[in-house]
Amino acid sequence: MTTIRATGLVKRFGDNSVLNGVDLDVAEGEVVCVIGPSGSGKSTLLRCLNLLEIPTSGRVFIGDDEITADDAPVDALRRRVGMVFQSFNLFPHRTVLDNVALAPIAVLGVDKAAAHDRARALLGRVGLEDRAGEHPARLSGGQQQRVAIARALAMEPEAMLFDEVTSALDPELVKDVLGVMRSLAEGGMTMVVVTHEMGFAREVGDRVVFMDGGVIVEQGDPAQVLEAPRAERTKRFLSRVL
Repeated sequence: MTTIRATGLVKRFGDNSVLNGVDLDVAEGEVVCVIGPSGSGKSTLLRCLNLLEIPTSGRVFIGDDEITADDAPVDALRRRVGMVFQSFNLFPHRTVLDNVALAPIAVLGVDKAAAHDRARALLGRVGLEDRAGEHPARLSGGQQQRVAIARALAMEPEAMLFDEVTSALDPELVKDVLGVMRSLAEGGMTMVVVTHEMGFAREVGDRVVFMDGGVIVEQGDPAQVLEAPRAERTKRFLSRVL
């Protein structure tokens, strides 16, 4: 079963064409890692999948529902896909527990006590249940990113989008965040991961997609794409990053 499907995605910013007809199907439980140079359209593709960016043309489906349809209930459909960004975007004046519980209370109408119970369980899942009463400023960058993942999971999404979530972290903090993402993949979460972490893509990804110039140049099994790429552009990129 397909969880996310994009067909013919085009995105232009003025005269700058960032996506040039991208087709992507993500199956239920699949982990798709998107790699490529800066400016290749990776993050824009991710943001178009939940309509944080409105495609210039093309269609996006979440399950059987088209989020790009004129009459689509965009907010309801967007809630089915969680997203974690490079920046943590936590509320600095709220505790870690409140950061995780806020959206289910405010958006889904979940009872406060139930939302807090769920938030504690999620913080335990990302290894931070002992920091529930802290404010974000007292956490490391890696811990804040794990809180951001717990916050996204609190909405009980069908799929998760990760936009270079380790790129702003010190190298020693990356491992813990990738460990949480690995555990999500092992639990069957559908994931689209824009990443520069080639080891993660090789070990955890079911498929690697290489983008450049706003198109998918090559995609396939991680071992094939990363170790025996077919496209010359993929070979040149990997020769610089591996």
